[in-house]
Amino acid sequence: MTRLATRLLATSALVAALAAPAAADVVKIGLLAPLTGPASADGQEFQRGAQLAVDEMNKAGGLDGHTFELVVGDVKDQSAGNVTSAVERLLGDPDMHFMLTGYASLNNFEIDNMAEAEMPYILAATSQQTRDIIAPKPEDYACCWSWTPSFDAYNTDVASFVEKLAADGKIQLPSKKVAIVSSDNAYSKTISEGMKKTFAEKGWTLTVDELVPFGEVTDWRAILAKIRADVPDLVINTDYLPGNSASFLNQFLEQPTKSLVFLQYAPSVPEFVQLTGKKSDGVLYNLLGGPLISPKNPRAAEVGEKFKAAYGVESGTYGVALYEIVNVYFDALKKAGDPSDHAAVMKAIAETDKQTVAGRLKFDPATHLAMQGDDYIPLTFFQIFDGERRLIAPAAYATDEFQPQPWTK
Repeated sequence: MTRLATRLLATSALVAALAAPAAADVVKIGLLAPLTGPASADGQEFQRGAQLAVDEMNKAGGLDGHTFELVVGDVKDQSAGNVTSAVERLLGDPDMHFMLTGYASLNNFEIDNMAEAEMPYILAATSQQTRDIIAPKPEDYACCWSWTPSFDAYNTDVASFVEKLAADGKIQLPSKKVAIVSSDNAYSKTISEGMKKTFAEKGWTLTVDELVPFGEVTDWRAILAKIRADVPDLVINTDYLPGNSASFLNQFLEQPTKSLVFLQYAPSVPEFVQLTGKKSDGVLYNLLGGPLISPKNPRAAEVGEKFKAAYGVESGTYGVALYEIVNVYFDALKKAGDPSDHAAVMKAIAETDKQTVAGRLKFDPATHLAMQGDDYIPLTFFQIFDGERRLIAPAAYATDEFQPQPWTK
């Protein structure tokens, strides 16, 4: 081969390389997660769910030649400083083209960082804070969308659910007294304040109203003494940390009252049952955006089985949710074509309408929250028995019926 021919071949190869689309690039997906700190069980589940979706796509050959890499920013204790540090590190990577979280800061201030950076972002958890940020001017937040529907149902539907149990003769409410315990964070306080308003409107008497500092709580006995001094029909704890909720239940059962016990979110985390064992039998909780495991939604069982096969443990709320969120991004990227065209990706995310583990996911353009209701993502009520979570409401999806809690018999 002559030198000229060699040069021509080399030049042709260079021109071809420059002309080719950057289809073989590794696209980075950023995950904000509390890998360390009091919510580490959730954070590790975030990572597993997101990684499962990334691994699955890469194993299938990627998307239009692209492969994907999950990069995690540890938000630790979810303080503003730690969240900001993780957000800035991930946003500073030029190969970062999508970000997600189950929850990061709880008041969701990082949404403004994502809007400024024009970074597609899907989050869950504290949806009221998301709505408060986005709803006044949704056109400024094309970046950001919430897997979780409005929290309004959390605030209102426990009272209605309990009163329906009484109307159906499954429980008795002789006093209509309720004790509500909460944690000093945006998620727990928002829900507990909404509950207190709803119960008051329905004629209930609030006998205990306690707020504990956010973080690890190991001794609930002083609060439980107040509950035992004026026995309520219903005891509610909205502290979402599974370790705290497990301690509360274990110490309640040292000297239980004949009160219905409802614990917000925490029983959905596998760690809760590990910490309580048989004592968790009968516990009630509800979820927005959790797995809707019902014959009417086979997607939930399908994804749950994938998660268990990959990691040897069952997913709680967030493992399967973040798997689905990553796949929402993949669907959007298929429509947009170019991962660096963030505007097109965000537009495609906004147009999402698909069946997921939590039900039908479609976003409200006015708030950017997932739409809530039995035809979309319903509020689901569960009861634990023998370590299994039994879906007892809404009736359209229920696979089991409410059973009396053992300590109330």
